[in-house]
Amino acid sequence: AASARSDIRNCSMDPPYLPPTATNTTGRLAALRATMRAHGIQAYIVPSTDAHMSEYIAQRDARLGWVTGFTGSAGTSVVTQDKAALWTDSRYWTQAERQLDCNWELQRTTQIESIGLWLLQAVPAQGNISLDPFLFSIDTWNSYSKALLGSGRMLLPLDINLVDQAWGDQRPPAASGEIYSLPAAFTGSHWHQKVSGIRLHMEQHIRRPTAVLLTGLEETAWLFNLRGDDIPYNPVFYSYTLLTHTNISLFVDESRLSASARESLQASCPGPLCVELLGYEQALAYLRLYAQGNVTIWLGTEYTNYGLYRAIPEEKLLEESYSPAMVAKAVKNTKEQELLRAAHVRDAVAVIQYLLWLEKMVPQGQVNEFLGAQYIDNLRWKQEHSHGPSFQSISASG
Repeated sequence: AASARSDIRNCSMDPPYLPPTATNTTGRLAALRATMRAHGIQAYIVPSTDAHMSEYIAQRDARLGWVTGFTGSAGTSVVTQDKAALWTDSRYWTQAERQLDCNWELQRTTQIESIGLWLLQAVPAQGNISLDPFLFSIDTWNSYSKALLGSGRMLLPLDINLVDQAWGDQRPPAASGEIYSLPAAFTGSHWHQKVSGIRLHMEQHIRRPTAVLLTGLEETAWLFNLRGDDIPYNPVFYSYTLLTHTNISLFVDESRLSASARESLQASCPGPLCVELLGYEQALAYLRLYAQGNVTIWLGTEYTNYGLYRAIPEEKLLEESYSPAMVAKAVKNTKEQELLRAAHVRDAVAVIQYLLWLEKMVPQGQVNEFLGAQYIDNLRWKQEHSHGPSFQSISASG
């Protein structure tokens, strides 16, 4: 019986049983609820994403993990003044039962309709349900709006993140690693060529957009041939780009650019291939100002958060699932194809070395899944050009 297991919580006992892996969230919830009261909020929705809809996130953006104790990669939580619930999929149900304390209800689904029904029961009519619009995609915002439509509850975007306020100075610091240029030997095309290609797509589009907004972190990294380490397992850095026919605005922490990266971006200044460097936090204000003109802004809805989206008047939007940069990035040039093949050959060498090691070690009973994952990571690190794995090794047997 589940109640007999010692590795998961049992909230039906008196007192409740919590395994050592559970996080005490009482103080965290009290701090969050205090900020909610200060803003007149009856329910607050916390997702597992960052402002760029990234698959992986930095610790600084792990708001769901901080407020719940749950560290799975996918989930949504809702907090009211007297309830708290987490929604996640079947991959994480056991993990959630190990990590949540008894302040939390576990909802075994990820459907927004389920969250909407829960909110309708937990929040009285005329209540305010709030979220940070910069952490939700356009489609997700629309789904919540639809779920609450006509219910008498107000869905209120709040630019101040209430979890960040409750987290306070315990929140991990912003990334500070260097943003560097990828050597030309690894790109196959200069970033000037990529910008010219996107501008050509703008000219050829029937709507004749005046600007392209890039919000996915890999879009800007690809466009300028730049790399960073802001997010584990991903060579990206926090940034936005607004590209017009005559200007390029890069919103980034300028102090982190290497000398060669800065030189690459500004070697053609002044002119249409000169990159204007602006603070990451300035993106919203700049976009609002630009959107006041006679403009049309082309964006990809898959990676654009609702906070930026709502800053642009509807009639000035050109919406497609993916930006022209994301589409162009998907088509690899000859050099990139060559490099991909070479990378897979190097990885195959590491895997073959690993399989030989397993054949020798497993019969001796001296290796488990965790040690195996460590070993293959080390083999891959030894290969030329390795910058580490693209995700944590998933190792299992039997």
